[in-house]
Amino acid sequence: MLRVRCLRGGSRGAEAAHLIGAMLGRSVAGWVQRTFQSTSSAAAAAQRQAAEEEPVTEPIQQECPVCSYNEWDPLEEVIVGRAENAHIPPFTVEVKANTYEKYWPFYQKHGGQSFPADHLKKAVAEIEEMCNILRHEGVVVKRPEPIDWSVEYKTPDFTSTGMYAAMPRDILMVVGNEIIEAPMAWRARFFEYRAYRPLIKEYFRKGAKWTTAPKPTMADDLYDQDYPIRTVEDRHKLAAQGKFVTTEHEPCFDAADFIRAGRDLFVQRSQVTNYMGIEWMRRHLAPDYKVHIISFKDPNPMHIDATFNIIGPGLVLSNPDRPCRQVDMFKKAGWTVVKPPTPLIPDDHPLWMSSKWLSMNVLMLDEKRVMVDANEGTIHKMFENLGIKTIKVNIRHANSLGGGFHCWTTDVRRRGNLESYFH
Repeated sequence: MLRVRCLRGGSRGAEAAHLIGAMLGRSVAGWVQRTFQSTSSAAAAAQRQAAEEEPVTEPIQQECPVCSYNEWDPLEEVIVGRAENAHIPPFTVEVKANTYEKYWPFYQKHGGQSFPADHLKKAVAEIEEMCNILRHEGVVVKRPEPIDWSVEYKTPDFTSTGMYAAMPRDILMVVGNEIIEAPMAWRARFFEYRAYRPLIKEYFRKGAKWTTAPKPTMADDLYDQDYPIRTVEDRHKLAAQGKFVTTEHEPCFDAADFIRAGRDLFVQRSQVTNYMGIEWMRRHLAPDYKVHIISFKDPNPMHIDATFNIIGPGLVLSNPDRPCRQVDMFKKAGWTVVKPPTPLIPDDHPLWMSSKWLSMNVLMLDEKRVMVDANEGTIHKMFENLGIKTIKVNIRHANSLGGGFHCWTTDVRRRGNLESYFH
């Protein structure tokens, strides 16, 4: 009798054939045993021989669709965020600590509501055009699911509404063939991962590793409820003292506080990333990768890529307004540290969740091509002087939601190998 042997992951039809074959096998074998007792030993021997000769087909190995080691290898696939349904987060202590004083009345009045409809409509159109340009440059573009972020949710520790799925860089980091889902630190972003789960499951089924960092409870103990910020001077003083709104109650981090350079990753302690979160990443990635803590003269550290953006092997953009305290170690390693020009974005353009330095928050398509703000003429010249072609895109209204090109994306696959660039 021919038996069908199904490997794990086979089709339902194959499994059914296997079951039917087995049932028939048992039925016929019983009949043979009752009718021809004298031949049972020979039949058993024949069955064993047939089983030994059965061909076993292994699953076809597919190339993993997820693989990225740095910020500049040729980009082949990327996740781009969505501005649709974006909502203003409630004005909680962690949101207050991460936003500028002039926008606090905006949060107090509109927290939990949609961002201004006309502004949001323009941001959506800009990101759609950005996706079209990426495709024109040969990059596969994936998008998170649209979700209603207005829905209020409640955990045993807090109640909140959602925010958006605009900035995949904040929540997802790719290291090699592994997707790491960050735990986040804002209550309004607690369930943000839901927009990306269909994509992550698709990558997992195709061979990617998938790790979810420990999810914080985001109970009151994670935040300094009396964090004393009233002015920019307060922020500078607290940052210099190493005091942040997030405590060390439990691990938390945003993926955007890390930046990759092969076997070395650099991270800052910030308002949303604590030392417990950094230590979790350090242990998780060891021994293949090293995680280095660096710091900046920054009154409001949150996300490293508009302060220190690595754009090539041994080539980094370093914000002149937020100098790196460990810059000498990069220079000693032979790196070129470039100070980008002052941003040109007008003072009256709303930046509810970020600074003007999104001008340096660029996305490298490879070592010689960069996606950059179409309005920032001076940084175009800087890249031209570096021998890098600029792909100019206007996302000025999308900037208002808190990110530039690097923030709005997570690179899923870059063509390259794991190397060490920091010695």
